[in-house]
Amino acid sequence: MSQITLFPRLSSFSEIIPLPASKSESNRALVINALANGTIDNLSNLAEARDTQTMIRLLSENGVEADVLDAGTTMRFLTAYYAVTGAAKKMTGTPRMCERPIGILVDALRALGADITYLNQEGYPPMQLNGFSFKGNREISIRGDVSSQFISALLMVAPLLPDGLKMQITGALGSKPYIEMTLAQMKHFGIQASVDWSKGTIEIPAQKYTLQPFAVESDWSGASYWYSMVALSPFEDSSLELLGLKEDSLQGDSAIKEIMEPLGVKSTFTGRGYLLTKIPAQTSLAWDFTDCPDLAQTICVVAAVQHIPLTLTGLESLKVKETDRVLALQNELKKLGATLVEKEANHLYEVSGNFAAVSTIDPIETYDDHRMAMAFAPVAMHKEITLLDPSVVNKSYPSFWKHVSLLLKSTL
Repeated sequence: MSQITLFPRLSSFSEIIPLPASKSESNRALVINALANGTIDNLSNLAEARDTQTMIRLLSENGVEADVLDAGTTMRFLTAYYAVTGAAKKMTGTPRMCERPIGILVDALRALGADITYLNQEGYPPMQLNGFSFKGNREISIRGDVSSQFISALLMVAPLLPDGLKMQITGALGSKPYIEMTLAQMKHFGIQASVDWSKGTIEIPAQKYTLQPFAVESDWSGASYWYSMVALSPFEDSSLELLGLKEDSLQGDSAIKEIMEPLGVKSTFTGRGYLLTKIPAQTSLAWDFTDCPDLAQTICVVAAVQHIPLTLTGLESLKVKETDRVLALQNELKKLGATLVEKEANHLYEVSGNFAAVSTIDPIETYDDHRMAMAFAPVAMHKEITLLDPSVVNKSYPSFWKHVSLLLKSTL
């Protein structure tokens, strides 16, 4: 599909959305299961996302090259997995993937004994992995403000190290819930860890994973776009039930429940998921996205359409995602009559605007970024909108447009 046009909803809705499985849980489960020498049959409800399918494919292959395509999580997790298991492997991906930094992870793996050589630019893929020779070092220091995936990658392989691992996290820690998710899934497979968040230390002794079946929860990141649909519906009796979400979730993006309440959406646990209903919205919102940066695009769009002034912090990691998401948002929010202004360098941002004054919306660029397409789609609750390259959703939510058709009419 080169573009999709969505048309405004003319009545209220009450639908059930069968959410996809969590990509974050799936990718961790696949690596941990492989480290436990398990087969894929040990895991249930794995994500349909392209990133997860790429992980499944690469773990089942024995080739000399691992092409992760555009899957950042897969690149980081498998670099640690292949390094510590001693594989000889070339790690590569799309041109954009090879622009995303990986030096912090590689430096840590080298300190532990991995033989890794950059094949092009220092600090970036592609790389050649040439095995592992333990150097007697079990203590590493790693920045916490760049990518939690570097930390999770190291934690998952830590039990295989001859003396385990003691990690010192320096600086501000971003996306902490994703690290807690990693540790929780490791614990499910029998791994014990000692964590002191006040000191920024995590210690994992050398030990073996115990093979356990694991069922993946539905995806809270994917749920966020349906929260937007309810928030932006002009009809007060609109509601959605999202299936497969747990009341006690491991996923950091379950914070969407709290973030969306001041934006006009109430969440009620039903036993099989959450029922979303409309409530009055507040007149402004300030939120720190340090622990849930993938929700920022969703919230920016909702605030822009609702004319709710929004203050955001914790966006530092967005500039090194699938695209520079801060720049992408700045460009595309203008088409909604809104601005995303950087008030303090790389720290504090504000969204404001006048969506009502926009008569027609220019086509939305998606920048090879699945979350740009899905974050802007709910705008169609109010006005016709065209999104370019809508197939980008295949990265995390291939059935997204099929599910959108339950609420909105469209043309391709």
